[in-house]
Amino acid sequence: MYRPGPASGGHLGLHSEVMSQQNPIRVFVTHAWEESDDYHRIFEYLESARNFYYRNTSAPDNAPSGGTEPAREELRKQINAAEVVVALASLGTTHLDLLTFQLNFAKASKKPVLGVTFFGVQNPVAQILGERADDLVGWDERGLSDAIRRLARQEHTARYDTIEFKLDD
Repeated sequence: MYRPGPASGGHLGLHSEVMSQQNPIRVFVTHAWEESDDYHRIFEYLESARNFYYRNTSAPDNAPSGGTEPAREELRKQINAAEVVVALASLGTTHLDLLTFQLNFAKASKKPVLGVTFFGVQNPVAQILGERADDLVGWDERGLSDAIRRLARQEHTARYDTIEFKLDD
């Protein structure tokens, strides 16, 4: 069943079930036909998230030969298979053209986009990422997994931090 989700600004998404091991969230992570440090780091964060199940639809090692159009067609297939696109800010510094294509196709396909800031530095993200992202998160495992759940399936975790402290008498 398809229905617009309020948290994703009215994007259409699959809402048949909540995320589970049998029904993982399909995630595409932006790439330039190579696995960067940030690309690997995203999956390290997702693997460390408790009770978070996903399937990676991005395949940076699957670069087709034949130039720009076959590469774009393969990216379209990878993005179409996803429920949410995770866009790495670092890709904007090295491959702005590819990032722009992936973001524009994701938006045209009504896929929610989660932007992820630079790792370890406070650099501003590329303008195109700021304009196309439905949400922007830093490098925080819980923030990343919660944002993916919210954008892909409109699931809200309602988790709160608990801080314990002693009162002085």
